[in-house]
Amino acid sequence: MNIIFMKEISEILKAYSQAKSEGKKTALATVVKVEGSSYRQPGARMLVTEDGQLTGAISGGCLEGDALRKALLSINQKQNKLITYNTNNEDDIELGLQLGCNGIVHILFEYINDEIPNNPIQLLQQLELERKEAVIVTVFSLKRNAHQIGTALFFRKESPVLSCNNDIPDLISDVNEVMQTKTSAVKKLPGENSTEALIEYIKPVISLVIAGAGNDVQPLVKMASILGWKVIIGDGRATHAVSKRFPKADKVNAVKPEQFLEDILIDDQTYFVLMTHNYKYDLAVLKMLFETSCQYIGILGPKTKLQRMLNDLQNEGIKISEEQLKRIYSPIGLDIGAETSEEIALSIVSEIKAFATGKTGTSLKFKTGKIHDEIHYGE
Repeated sequence: MNIIFMKEISEILKAYSQAKSEGKKTALATVVKVEGSSYRQPGARMLVTEDGQLTGAISGGCLEGDALRKALLSINQKQNKLITYNTNNEDDIELGLQLGCNGIVHILFEYINDEIPNNPIQLLQQLELERKEAVIVTVFSLKRNAHQIGTALFFRKESPVLSCNNDIPDLISDVNEVMQTKTSAVKKLPGENSTEALIEYIKPVISLVIAGAGNDVQPLVKMASILGWKVIIGDGRATHAVSKRFPKADKVNAVKPEQFLEDILIDDQTYFVLMTHNYKYDLAVLKMLFETSCQYIGILGPKTKLQRMLNDLQNEGIKISEEQLKRIYSPIGLDIGAETSEEIALSIVSEIKAFATGKTGTSLKFKTGKIHDEIHYGE
């Protein structure tokens, strides 16, 4: 499953808003296709302002210098441009990059014209209006000097299709397939211009809901914030559940356990962590979570604590199914030998990230094949 990281898009939108308020022209650089190995995959983006400010990333830093020059050219000429970087050649005299990534990276540079409805930035802005999965289509051509359509279509179930170009081919069937498989794809389009479409599947950002407002929650909130996750905290202690203790959290609630789930939207990107160090509070929240559709419930503490909780719920006459048990992760976190609160936070964040992307959390040293999931390339 290929999930585009929403944090980068959110930062790009903020940077664009700031640039627009200051009257600065901008261009959007997007990795649209990769052949072989590359640090970033299709869908990676970077915003460039006319005074050279960069937000986001299209590589590990090796392409950004030349990409800045190409983006400024796109801004000055008010045209979209596609540039191909061959990172197989370490002796590339023209670029002098010496990348050694063993791949070919195609990057589309789009001049952002504020006067055009549904321009690339406006289509990206749709992602933040609703917490729902979506598909964005970027049309490009590998043919030299060809017209580059660019970011052209936004699709979300039960919403109108938004497009900035009436000349793009009918891709709705392909968009629906990507939405159904939840996997991005690059499709070759009919015609003589070597035109292709990057059809991206984009999920909402992870929402981390934490029961607990102790000191050990603070590093967890900080790490989740760095990753761009939405963080909600709930705790029964009014002295602990205060925003000034968790400035990076999106919401901090001092609530009784029976009120914990009020106003919390639960979808397949919502993850719960129980770590109040109050057994009865955690037990009450767990009982309510069993009645929801959440797929991940992490509980801090040893296996004996979890078994006690399950026994107590069963003594109340609550039948716990195998499906419900599979949703519980306790002891929470990946086994990295964590002991301090910071290490435990790293362990928790790593396990949730692995779960969200369908990974196991094993060392890449032992992985066969490429690091990143393959983008499907089809006719």
